[in-house]
Amino acid sequence: MATTVEIHPEVLKELEYMVALHKKHGAPSPMECVEDLVGFVLMSVADGSRRPGAWERQLLTMMGLVADCAEHGQYRSHYGSPEKE
Repeated sequence: MATTVEIHPEVLKELEYMVALHKKHGAPSPMECVEDLVGFVLMSVADGSRRPGAWERQLLTMMGLVADCAEHGQYRSHYGSPEKE
């Protein structure tokens, strides 16, 4: 399932600049295009959501994206809502 995400034109300019810097100077995780950069960031957010002990969780915590409930503090091995047993 593909989803379209709209990016504000000014934000897009910054993301394009980041990619250009990666291409010109390298980076620990260089991105070839804005789509790759956005995909990496969104994957990191999703990983931080399902893995409370992961480094990505710090991103969510700093941005205020961790729900105030015990359920969001539980590790899940798969993406999405936990299956009902």
